[in-house]
Amino acid sequence: MARQAVRQAAATPQPGRRAKAGWLFIVFLLLPIVSLPAVVLLFFGMLPAIVAYIIDPSKHKTSTICVGSMNFAGVFPYLLSLWTGIHSIDAALGILTDIFALMVMYSAAAAGWMVFMAVPPVVGVLLNVVDGRRIAALRARQQRILKEWGKDKAETAHPAATEIA
Repeated sequence: MARQAVRQAAATPQPGRRAKAGWLFIVFLLLPIVSLPAVVLLFFGMLPAIVAYIIDPSKHKTSTICVGSMNFAGVFPYLLSLWTGIHSIDAALGILTDIFALMVMYSAAAAGWMVFMAVPPVVGVLLNVVDGRRIAALRARQQRILKEWGKDKAETAHPAATEIA
């Protein structure tokens, strides 16, 4: 009975999702009409982020977030110059044909990949060190308690309390 209710809730389309998809469709339909040069620059400048999204199998898309944010940081100065300067397709293509601009955009994405590859192992080592220190502190506290109360009290309360690994 409960499983059927869960299946029905999962199968029923949620009205909020449909409305959100409708807004995204409108934005993606109107954006090229309103600002085609910016869309062209963003599409070709953000190709590494698009590739990261396609190849990222994780649920939370962490590599996409890391690479995409760094890639956008590399594209943004040129997007800003496009918005504040001549806003035309020729200006966008001029930016995209500039080797230095492409190098900045794609190097920022490469830096995002490096951050994605380097940070998790460092955080893992840091967490292991913190956990080791916490285990040592808990063992010292356990020794203090055993000294204060005695092993016989601890064994009667909980047989595994006197085992110190």
